[in-house]
Amino acid sequence: MKKTQADKTLSRQRQQLIWGFLKGSRLFFVVSILAAALSALADMLTPQIIRMTVDNVVGDAEPHYAAWIMRIVNALGGFAHLKTHIWIVALAIMAVALVKVLAQYSFRVFNTKGSETLVKTMRDQLFGHIERLPFSWHMKNKTGDIIQRCTSDIDTMRNFISEQMTGIFRIVIMLVMSLVFMGSMNPLLTLIAIAPMPVIVWYSMHFHKTVRSEFQVCDENEGKLSAMVQENLTGVRVVRAFGREKSELDRFDAHNKYYTSLWVKVAYSLSRFWSLSDALVGVQILAIVAAGAVMCVRGSMSGGEYISFISYNNMLVWPVRQLGRMISELSKASVSVDRVHYIMKSREEEDAPGAMQADMRGDIRFDHVTFAYENCPEILKDISFTVKQGTTLGILGGTGSGKSTLMFLLDKLYDLPEGNGTISVGGTDIRKIATQHLRRNIGMVLQEPYLFSRTISENIGITNPLLTIDDIRRASQDACLDEAVTSFAQGYETKVGERGVTLSGGQKQRAAIARMLTQDAPIMILDDSLSAVDTQTDARIRKALEKHFGQATVIIISHRITTLSRCDRIVVLDKGRVAEQGTHDELKDAGGIYSLICQSQLGLGEEEAQ
Repeated sequence: MKKTQADKTLSRQRQQLIWGFLKGSRLFFVVSILAAALSALADMLTPQIIRMTVDNVVGDAEPHYAAWIMRIVNALGGFAHLKTHIWIVALAIMAVALVKVLAQYSFRVFNTKGSETLVKTMRDQLFGHIERLPFSWHMKNKTGDIIQRCTSDIDTMRNFISEQMTGIFRIVIMLVMSLVFMGSMNPLLTLIAIAPMPVIVWYSMHFHKTVRSEFQVCDENEGKLSAMVQENLTGVRVVRAFGREKSELDRFDAHNKYYTSLWVKVAYSLSRFWSLSDALVGVQILAIVAAGAVMCVRGSMSGGEYISFISYNNMLVWPVRQLGRMISELSKASVSVDRVHYIMKSREEEDAPGAMQADMRGDIRFDHVTFAYENCPEILKDISFTVKQGTTLGILGGTGSGKSTLMFLLDKLYDLPEGNGTISVGGTDIRKIATQHLRRNIGMVLQEPYLFSRTISENIGITNPLLTIDDIRRASQDACLDEAVTSFAQGYETKVGERGVTLSGGQKQRAAIARMLTQDAPIMILDDSLSAVDTQTDARIRKALEKHFGQATVIIISHRITTLSRCDRIVVLDKGRVAEQGTHDELKDAGGIYSLICQSQLGLGEEEAQ
């Protein structure tokens, strides 16, 4: 089938990807290939030495060898001398064997160095690229599948390049040299030897197309299985809390059984291919042995040539038998390359040309902002409001009203498309502000704070490696966390566990607030970040933060009226639109959404927390 332009482009991109990954390991692989080539040449010499020994040293056949071979023989004293000094022949075989051993040792050493350097380069480049991909890309791709691409697929690529690609050169040398020596000894028997080869090659290529699709299905389902495991390990507390162990185990078992059946199907395909290939190779060997024996009886072939020819035929057959393994590994590797290529071709976050490091201490303005997530209805509809520099804005709204989305857009976690309004800081459109500069100047505590599996001090001080323990403690005191941390046996050196599992929800939120405070950013966002603390602690934190904020512009998203009541201005969202704007007192008496929520919450006694 003729390749389309798209196939050619994809093939070129795969080659460029692999070539880029080989940076730093190319020299190791070149040396290992040369060592493999030397090993193959050593293999070629041994049958010729045996042939000479049988025909010309032990026997009295007329020598018919190339001039360079005869010069070597004459330098050793000629065939007559070798007949009385047979130990020289044995020494020659030992010398060739020593060369082969040293070549194979060099191949293994340099191939291993190249392999490990390659896999390190692949992991570094892949992880670095993933770190620079947009937040929206991460939301569309499952973590477990990404991990599987970064581990299993990389190992598959490494194994193919280090074991199969480097072995190709040795195989080519063995094929070419074997055919040359075989042809020089007996052209007719050589034709019999290569007769089945076109059939095997054709069948191998046909098999590759078939098994590649099967490998792709297996790889994709391995990613799904990895994602399932990752989700269950991450949500283990939910599984245990609701007694869902058996249900999740049954779900995993069902998918694992399906995944296993896919590999069994692949095994059947490989078995059929290898069986047929081995059968064809067996027939070829039988034909060579039988035809060669007949020729020896008729005198058209000497005993030494027969022994040597069979040795070269085994060298010819070995690469053909390896073809099945290479084809299967090629199929696996091509699928893995495509899966890794999917990540590497994904566009990284890019700043607009001429992006600037604007002053971030100006007013924040949302001007007719409309936004929808991919393949979803609009979540923000013509949003307009202004946050004066140095003031505090509160945002209130129901679930799905777009509160967090506004902050994602301000921090450029999602890009606001052209024509969908503008978001500006100090009069500068954030599209024109360098992303890293923007984010360094916006401190954010997300709705679900994430803590790394490190110490408390490392989690709080992650924004700046130069922070001292005193800086970290001051931020913790403002976040009302210091008292809880100092009660731990190891204090700030306490490991919080994966995702902060050893801390309560309120402690995690306070740790995230302390982390934001260490950033000392001119813009601070608290996205419902006090929901897990009691109202008394909420009030203490708000009072401490008011002292810490200084001239910072603060945006607080909350469902609590007590939290929002101290804000300079409040925006109420309803179904993606601005329903109300004003101060706490203005909105409380307006009789709208805010007033209803205020009456409801004050009726529950939250007024006492003010």
